[in-house]
Amino acid sequence: MSELDNTRKKINEIDKEIAKLFEERMVCSKEVAEYKIKHAMPIFDASREQEVIDRNAKMIENDVIREYYINFLKQTMDISKQYQARLIKGMRVAYSGVEGAFAHIAAMKMFPGATYISYPNFTEAYNAVVDGLCDTCILPLENSFAGDVGVVMDLIFSGSLYINQVIELEVVHNLLAKKGSEVKDIKKVISHAQALNQCLDYINKKGFETIDAPNTALAAKMVAENDDMSIAAIASNETADLYDLEILESNINSSHNNTTRFGAFSRSLNTNATSSKMGEHFIIVFTVKNEAGALAKTLNIIGSHGFNMRNLRSRPMKELIWNYYFYVELEGDINSNDGKDMMRALSIFCDKLKLVGTYTYQIEK
Repeated sequence: MSELDNTRKKINEIDKEIAKLFEERMVCSKEVAEYKIKHAMPIFDASREQEVIDRNAKMIENDVIREYYINFLKQTMDISKQYQARLIKGMRVAYSGVEGAFAHIAAMKMFPGATYISYPNFTEAYNAVVDGLCDTCILPLENSFAGDVGVVMDLIFSGSLYINQVIELEVVHNLLAKKGSEVKDIKKVISHAQALNQCLDYINKKGFETIDAPNTALAAKMVAENDDMSIAAIASNETADLYDLEILESNINSSHNNTTRFGAFSRSLNTNATSSKMGEHFIIVFTVKNEAGALAKTLNIIGSHGFNMRNLRSRPMKELIWNYYFYVELEGDINSNDGKDMMRALSIFCDKLKLVGTYTYQIEK
């Protein structure tokens, strides 16, 4: 046997081991996908991938070979993501509104390839997950222009679901009409009340009459099904494609810093502190005891444990007049010792205390 044959034999043996290890790795990828489905987590996890590359690259002693090994790792992880995406396609994602609504757009960005199920309102979408009809629901948390979404805040406080992913979606409103229409032909605009308010300067300038609709996508659908060429919708460019409408004017928002934050809700709280750096952001809701200084004490506890508050909201409790619950978003690792100590300390001063979720955070344009 020649020297080349001996080398090829070694390569065949190595390939045999690689094939076996590759299959084992893909089985682990499936388990990761199942965990992500259960906890409504994204497929792509940039921090985890970089961590794998940085750690494993150190195992290669040869500097030149290390460069190729890094490419090998990246390609292997890309294949794993493709496999996970194939598995996650069976995931059922609930959202409120019709196809093309901003919640639907957020759902497609958070869970590409999943099955998207439309519900008429936030509560029904939420309950679809509670009842096991869907794996996750995508609901708006707040808009930079209009503030928080009260119904969703109340569901967070009183419901049983957890938030394991948050996305910030840029909201761009456009004037949509049936093909062949021109801006000079438009007399009325139809859209959700928030969208109309966000485009009020433009509407007043044009002198349009306004008509409320349950959401922006439904407004576009109504225009598409109406023969009146003088009616236009204010909605996203995705709805223009969906309902075969023409974009007469783009980006008609009064404010061009308009974003909506959506949360992915699931039945299980993600407690894996090493996955996705999930502890970087977390949400708690609580009520305080009816005694002087109770709220101040809870805020002091949060600060003393080194957690930065990104958001603090109060909401009235429907069942108890003049009583409020508090919604707080924080930066830091809730799974750390400080996080656990903070929750123990808060429980002393809070009548009700709930960790709503730990989540990744992404911004989409």
